[in-house]
Amino acid sequence: MTSARAVSLVAKREFVTKVRTRSFLIGTAVIIAVLAGYVVLQSVLFDDQQRSVVGFSGQATQLAEPLREKAKSFGVELDTRDVTDSNAEQLVRDGALDALVTGAPPELRMIVKGSGDEVLVTALNDVLRQQVLVAQLAEAGITPQQVAENLANVRVGVTALEPVDPQRGQRLAIGLVVAALLYYSLLVYGTMVAQGVVEEKSSRVVEILLATVRPWQLLLGKVIGLGAVGLLQLLVISTVGLALSSAFDVVDVGSVGGTALATGVLWYLLGFFLYATVFAAAASLVSRQEELQSVLTPISMTIIVAFVAGINLMIGSPSGTAVTVLSLLPPFAPILMPGRMAMGVATTWQVVLSIVLALAAIAAITWLGGKVYANAVLRTGARVTLREALRT
Repeated sequence: MTSARAVSLVAKREFVTKVRTRSFLIGTAVIIAVLAGYVVLQSVLFDDQQRSVVGFSGQATQLAEPLREKAKSFGVELDTRDVTDSNAEQLVRDGALDALVTGAPPELRMIVKGSGDEVLVTALNDVLRQQVLVAQLAEAGITPQQVAENLANVRVGVTALEPVDPQRGQRLAIGLVVAALLYYSLLVYGTMVAQGVVEEKSSRVVEILLATVRPWQLLLGKVIGLGAVGLLQLLVISTVGLALSSAFDVVDVGSVGGTALATGVLWYLLGFFLYATVFAAAASLVSRQEELQSVLTPISMTIIVAFVAGINLMIGSPSGTAVTVLSLLPPFAPILMPGRMAMGVATTWQVVLSIVLALAAIAAITWLGGKVYANAVLRTGARVTLREALRT
């Protein structure tokens, strides 16, 4: 049997066995359900944040239309209602109104239940100033149209040193989601590879398998098979997530969603081959599931630190020196670089350099991990030290 045939058989076995399990199907369904709930919640919260209900009583009703137009310029949809003085404040207490505007210019009052919406206060102050200004101009015998004509061409000149990306917020959201999905996939399926190695070692199934295939063939087949399972789940979750985000207008994924998905797939493959081999080699050093966590903790912590640090750095300064340097290093690149690429802040040379370094690291770790796996996987009983595994 050729090496390619042996690797493909092991990979197919791992893929089919894992995909058919209830844990995979239920886990994928639960993640999609949680993602759908999150998207719907964000859509509802976004709509609530962009809509306010304001009541007007007495002479303040004349400000309803100007305030509605002013609020629209701030991106807030205003629902105005005329209310009577007798029950107006109770409506605010009951939550039926976000605010109540009473009185007459220049002495208006806005009654709210709590602290009030700052955007709404700003819009109302602008409308009030405009009303007072119009009144004073009328007293001086000057029409607002004359003032508007005189001020039409008076404006400050703005020079942008860097072009403004209108999709920056959406790119940040997609970048963070991509980083989170890669973090989940690398951690979960890397651990799954390790658990499979220990299970085969403790049950001595590995001895039967190695009678037919070589250690590196078994290791490579296991990594490819479980990596394909993780890739399948990643594609399903990402596709559903992008579809839901587009359907509920949470994120406009038309221009950046496909690129982000392709970037995520590329870095998932690089990251999985980088980490899965390390997970498998580390797992081959122990013979029981109880001992597994002790050898996997350093690897898991690296992924966790990369994710936590990356999220904070990308939110604060995605183009900063710290996040740029970390995104080039192989242990952090699979999580940080796709997020920076989705945000459009990673330059071409940075992407190319990070890929080259990741491929070099994969080659070195595959050779080293394969040696550790081959020398330790058949040794049962006491835990094998890394020095012993490399010495043989």
